[in-house]
Amino acid sequence: MKVETAEPQDEALLRKLQEEHRRYSEKLEGLSQSPYLSAEEQIEEVRLKKLKLRVKDEMVGHRAVYQFN
Repeated sequence: MKVETAEPQDEALLRKLQEEHRRYSEKLEGLSQSPYLSAEEQIEEVRLKKLKLRVKDEMVGHRAVYQFN
């Protein structure tokens, strides 16, 4: 198994994705502080969860590409 180091652009992309993931987490945390969510807030919560998961999947994919070849 060959382990490669990440290219600078890969590291920059990974940092960008991590920042996006953190922002979605913070927004979700804010929504979770409310005892009741309106219909719009519930839709936003679902949207943010999907975005957060998509970003996480991208991060895992990018890590796998340059870690294992």
